[in-house]
Amino acid sequence: MHDTPGYTCVTCGRRHDDLPLSYRTQAPAFWSEELAAADDSELTPDLCVIRGEHFFVQGSLEIPLRDAEGTFSWGVWVSLSPANFGRTVQLWETPGRESEPPYFGWLSTELPLYGVSTLELKTHVHTRPVGEKPAVEVEPTDHPLAVAQRTGMTMADVQRIAEQLRHPETRPEPAG
Repeated sequence: MHDTPGYTCVTCGRRHDDLPLSYRTQAPAFWSEELAAADDSELTPDLCVIRGEHFFVQGSLEIPLRDAEGTFSWGVWVSLSPANFGRTVQLWETPGRESEPPYFGWLSTELPLYGVSTLELKTHVHTRPVGEKPAVEVEPTDHPLAVAQRTGMTMADVQRIAEQLRHPETRPEPAG
């Protein structure tokens, strides 16, 4: 168990008071600022439509912690079919929506810390109660993100992620 939430960064040597257990991306990887002015495109903190034909929802991809209480969470975007996106919007404020079956989606967020691309990984999007972002489950493959979601991660992994995100200039380039 870790009593102090902060850590001493191996990259810069400074003490950071927080060790975040979640990070959120602002938009799907396919969003661009020029789309913000387009009538057929919209980005909110939860939903995104691109050119009236690509539909996304933001969810939480949670990874269990093996040596601490709780989970680590990536706020990621997942593409949904037009029908599933419509259903998501229809049920957005409906109590009991968590009884919906999971929706298939493609991961639409690039998480640069896994050595290989996370874009287009197959997922299942599980609707949760009103006020909670959907849970994103990566298809169980040998991709490092899928393995982490199945087997968990340590607080040392959380610290490594924090250091790499605080100091992107030192991040190694993904292989391949």
